[in-house]
Formats: sequence, structure tokens, C-alpha cells
Amino acid sequence: MFLAPFINCACGTKPIMYQRKKVVPLCTGRVLEVGMGSALNLALYDQSKVEFVWGLEPSAAMRAKARANLEKSPIEVKLIDLPGEQIPSMTTASTRYCSPTPVHDPRLAQRAAPDAAGAEAGRQAGVHRTRARARRRVHKWQDGINPLWKKLAGGCNLNRPIPELLQETGFTLEQLDKMYLPSTPRLFGYNYWGVARIA
Repeated sequence: MFLAPFINCACGTKPIMYQRKKVVPLCTGRVLEVGMGSALNLALYDQSKVEFVWGLEPSAAMRAKARANLEKSPIEVKLIDLPGEQIPSMTTASTRYCSPTPVHDPRLAQRAAPDAAGAEAGRQAGVHRTRARARRRVHKWQDGINPLWKKLAGGCNLNRPIPELLQETGFTLEQLDKMYLPSTPRLFGYNYWGVARIA
């Protein structure tokens, strides 16, 4: 009962919505949105570039919260709650922050993306909370509280090195930006965003 409203509120703050606006319009074609949550991204897609959106969200509570945004979406959305291996082919994988789903590993996008057709095959656009810039004290705190944080925040991780994970699974980083979000504690506020591609 508590988790879905908490995540929806946290993921809809002004700094995070600003980050979403940088990334979501980059998506094209058939989009797989990993951890759709309450569908906050739907209003941010470029309608002229997106064919439809597969919304991967196994949490029934979050799908219920998404209902209002789905009803007013100008883009067709197909909700799915399948395991990663069964995801249909897409042009772009859209990944963002955290969600109350079992899909926390960026390798999901790699499993699905090579099946996509066309020039945009294997493209991933995303924005993630991640391990802070090289500060040992902050890393120590992130590592220490991450197990508890994951339980309280529906599987969210504070300390994943996103760029390294993408490169390990075969992605090439085409565009990468990073910064601490304003008015956000350093333990929770370091963000990466950009575009990666797998051949």
C-alpha cells in the first residue's frame, strides 16, 4: 500500500522530471519502457517518432496508478508484465531510475534489443540514479545503506556503476552526461543519462 505512492511521489519531483525530459524524447519507433511505473513518461515522448510503447511493469499497484496517464496518452501503450526473456522486439529500450519490478539489471535491455529490426536496433536511452562520483566516503555510505534502501524503495539501487555495466554487456556509450541533482542529498542524487547502442 505504501510503496507505490512513495515511489510515484519520489519519481515525480521537479529535478527528476527535468532529467526525464532530457532523455524520453530521444526514443524512437517501438519503445520498451522498463519499469513504466505510473506512466509519468508518456507525455514526454515525441509523438512523431514513436510508433507505440511497450510498458513493462509487473507491479499491479503501479499499473493501477498508471491508469489515468494511460487513458490520456496520445501514444498507444501495451502493458506487459513478462519476464525479460519474453519481451517482444523493440527499436529503443527506455530505462530510468528504479521501479517496484524484478527488472533491475541493465542486461535486460541487451537481451531484448538485438532482436529489434531497422537502423535503430539495439538503442537504449536512459536516466539512472547511480554510484556517486569518486568520493570514497559517499561510496561507503551508499554501499552500507543499499541493502535496506532496496527493501524500502522497491528494489532501487544506490550504488550501481551504470556505464560500466552497460559496457560489460556489449553496449557502446554514444552520449553520456552526469551530475548531482540540485537540492538532493549526495547519497541519492548522482545521475547518469544518455544513449547507448549495441550492434
